[in-house]
Amino acid sequence: MIDRRIKFLRNATIILILVVFGGTFGYMIVEGWNFSDSLYMTIITVTTTGYEEVHPLTEKGQNFTIILVILSFATVIYIGGTGIQILIESKIFRRRRMQKKIDNLSNHYIVCGFGRMGSHICNELKQAKVPFLVIDNNPEKTARLEETGYLYDDGDATSDVTLRRVGVNNAKGLVAVLSSDAENVFTTLSAKSLNPNIFVVARAIEYDTESKLLKAGADRVVKPYELGGVRMAEILLRPGVLDFIDVVAGNKQVDLQIEEITVRKGSAMNKKTLAELPLRTELNIIIVAIQNEEKGIFVYNPKSDTVVDEGNKLIAIGERDNLTKLSTL
Repeated sequence: MIDRRIKFLRNATIILILVVFGGTFGYMIVEGWNFSDSLYMTIITVTTTGYEEVHPLTEKGQNFTIILVILSFATVIYIGGTGIQILIESKIFRRRRMQKKIDNLSNHYIVCGFGRMGSHICNELKQAKVPFLVIDNNPEKTARLEETGYLYDDGDATSDVTLRRVGVNNAKGLVAVLSSDAENVFTTLSAKSLNPNIFVVARAIEYDTESKLLKAGADRVVKPYELGGVRMAEILLRPGVLDFIDVVAGNKQVDLQIEEITVRKGSAMNKKTLAELPLRTELNIIIVAIQNEEKGIFVYNPKSDTVVDEGNKLIAIGERDNLTKLSTL
């Protein structure tokens, strides 16, 4: 597509130059004018400016002007038509290329809504280097998405067709932060009906919407105003604690992070105690809690003889690289 654009620009430039020089030398030969007058007459003819002729035209000059006008219109129609075609094809080509990338995604995250909260979520997902895409049908938001380079779909997030197109069946998680609670409820309901195993986090603007989102299948519901109020109160009462939480929650200036690591089937960590794992000795990682969702157990500050089983989730604090090494186990 890029080669075709370059070729088109090159051909268009050559044609315009040929028309201008052909007209200029044509007037010099037919009318016997000098180069400056011939060039001026050619320019006002090609651009259909409509200024008065520099000299009275002979019959041959009039016939030549008619031919030049026809050639000029033909050139403009060719360049304009081909240019529009290339622009349309370029947009279609870009859309197809993006859709191909979306089709290849697996275990990815879907962000429904690219407002203020959605953009922050995307920044965090990008920082975490996990695959994700955005759904938003607002033209202003899609223009911003073009600039960011994020994968996106400009369809309706509440539609089953759109969710299937972005691979909801293969997705790991979905966050619904659309402009209204009704849209978030419908999106959650649609996503869960298509993929019951997908983890859905939804925003509730109104207080009463939380129960509806939970009934629709949302695994977690976030109420920004309530969350913001609690956080502000915590900052007032325990600023040091909040500063530390900010650090381990992903402060970009400190190489320290809190991570959730799931012990999957076949893991080398299965049926081993924490003491047998290279946590403190090699990786300098602290396990602050172990969660077993199936049994409903949440062990805080587990002892060194605590046995790790498949399906456990380890809440760990450590350096990013070391956490990555632990997750490979």
